[in-house]
Amino acid sequence: MRTIAVPLILINLQDDGFHLLVEIVVFGLKLFAVVDTGASRSVFDKTFIKSHLPELTESEETHATTLFTTSSTLQAVIPKLKIGRLVLTDYHTVALDLSAVNQTYEGLGHRPIAAIIGCDLLLEYQAVIHYKKLKLFFYSNP
Repeated sequence: MRTIAVPLILINLQDDGFHLLVEIVVFGLKLFAVVDTGASRSVFDKTFIKSHLPELTESEETHATTLFTTSSTLQAVIPKLKIGRLVLTDYHTVALDLSAVNQTYEGLGHRPIAAIIGCDLLLEYQAVIHYKKLKLFFYSNP
């Protein structure tokens, strides 16, 4: 079993809690995603996905439960997603409107996010968060 360690960034939400961010690479761009153990699945920002994949399908699916709310979703397939050395190809995802999240982050002086990494990926790769080291460990079979 191969272990992949990915650095995490801890951000303070003005003494109202914390979020963990991880750097991802999608469509060749280095971006940030929230690691959300309470999210049932990983999601991407709708505007970002639309700008890179113009032909998408609207979905009535509302099962993309995260710490953020949504109204409508898009189904998308991302050709290549990298989280550290973990490389996922043809990754099926859902896209939501994350603009309110990004407005809040920017208002607090934080970087915008392009995605939320949820329990679908965390479970599939038996992820472990090491808070003292600020590392996210993925375990995969080579």
